[in-house]
Amino acid sequence: MSSAGPVDADSGISLPELLAAFSLATDLGLGQPMEHLLRSWLIASRLGEHVGLSRQQQESLFYIAMLSWVGCVADAPEVAALFGDDVAFRADGYSVDLAGRSAVRFFAGHAGSGAPPSRRIVATASMIATGGRNVVRGMQSHCMTVSTMAQQLELAEPVGAGLQQFFTRWDGRGVPHGLGGNDIALPVRLFHLADVVEVHHRLGGVDGAVEVAGSRSGKQFDPAVVDAFCAIARDVLPDIETPIELSELVKDDPALRRVLTESELDGALESVADFTDLRSLYRAGHSRGVAELAAAAATALRLPTDRVREIRRAGMLHDIGLHGLPATVLDKPGRLTANEWERVRLSAYCTERVLARPPALARIGAVAALAHERMDGSGYHRGLSGSAIPIAGRILAAACVFRAATEERAHRRGRSSKDAIALVRAEVRAGRLDADAADAVLSAAGGGGKRRAGPAGLTPREIEVLQLIAHGSSAVDVASKLGIAKKTVGTHIERIYTKTGASSRSTATLFALRNGLLDPLDL
Repeated sequence: MSSAGPVDADSGISLPELLAAFSLATDLGLGQPMEHLLRSWLIASRLGEHVGLSRQQQESLFYIAMLSWVGCVADAPEVAALFGDDVAFRADGYSVDLAGRSAVRFFAGHAGSGAPPSRRIVATASMIATGGRNVVRGMQSHCMTVSTMAQQLELAEPVGAGLQQFFTRWDGRGVPHGLGGNDIALPVRLFHLADVVEVHHRLGGVDGAVEVAGSRSGKQFDPAVVDAFCAIARDVLPDIETPIELSELVKDDPALRRVLTESELDGALESVADFTDLRSLYRAGHSRGVAELAAAAATALRLPTDRVREIRRAGMLHDIGLHGLPATVLDKPGRLTANEWERVRLSAYCTERVLARPPALARIGAVAALAHERMDGSGYHRGLSGSAIPIAGRILAAACVFRAATEERAHRRGRSSKDAIALVRAEVRAGRLDADAADAVLSAAGGGGKRRAGPAGLTPREIEVLQLIAHGSSAVDVASKLGIAKKTVGTHIERIYTKTGASSRSTATLFALRNGLLDPLDL
């Protein structure tokens, strides 16, 4: 959009294109190569043509395939607390039918992974004693928070309903418990199969895909869907070596060519940013904060309106590559190893690759990937320096440094605004940040204050508790920080959940984000 154009013109990016890009980041969080979910959708769509899937159901199938795993990947901290490396855990999960004894063995075998032996023994014993049931249901309940994204994107009701069924099973042993058989929407049943057979096809060829489908028939998968798949497996399984060209696949389907207006795109990017930040206990609101600060700085520097908007959008997406980084690294309380640091550096490359298509999104991605470059060449992932870093990248870098400094991390407390300003100025003197960009960012960060009243009838104390739990504090931590009893904290959390309609840390955090309650300077 040019500075003289209409505010809500077409953005040139369709919703399916944006969600397809987001699915590439989700693939990383699943421990799968990029395009896993796109290939899974293609398998399910092709199979759907053979089992009588309607056009409306085909549309729902696409969005269900792109979004089903988003909530689970975003709940990395909870998974990591139980099973260590959440990315490796999810990757391993594709090899097991997660019900009954096989599920208990799987969860018990991963319980406390990476922890000291004594902790692993306790975690494994607890998992065996409970049969893993409570853990499974809790994790799956968290994963269903993605239905909030479907609502924000104004997707059709069958999409939200389908997302709520993602962890069902044909035999009724999934979540919600007892829901199974033909009560599960057909698009969901198709994707259940496709999500698994895509992995086994890639690892074991057509025979591997057919074998896993047959072994789970009547259990995880609909037998009729399995029979249909096995009969035409070679026809519906895509060529592993051929990249997925989404625009070609949906060009004849008007329902999957929904171009977003400029304001719709901004809203969708905010949702993507929120789910990206949920991967860490300490980063809720980080991407939004960087985006707004960078946009304000760009405005102060009198950049054209279209450039300001691009910088804001890049701020929303600058950490999308972190989906491939395990929470055990992202929230590690101690010093990173050389290998772990290399994975952090690689996340900026992943950001650029995830956003490489279509061209309109690639322009945003090119800026987003500059957030960690430094003027002296010490940044990542390209190691650019000086004039090789465009002004948009310099602004984004300064905004990211300031915002991150004010936020708590596993290895340090958040700095005050005064100390964060001093840090940014020190980075300028050291030659790592651009002086003009940093001045603009610090000027934009100069205002602000505590929010005294909250939505949904939240009291000031409830807002304080919500802010703390959204940033990863336990009930004990909240009690210590606020000088109140742990039992009182529990009461506040119950009231927060009741008032906001939340059911987990993730849904409470999303509520706080969408209502402007997570300014780190308030903590």
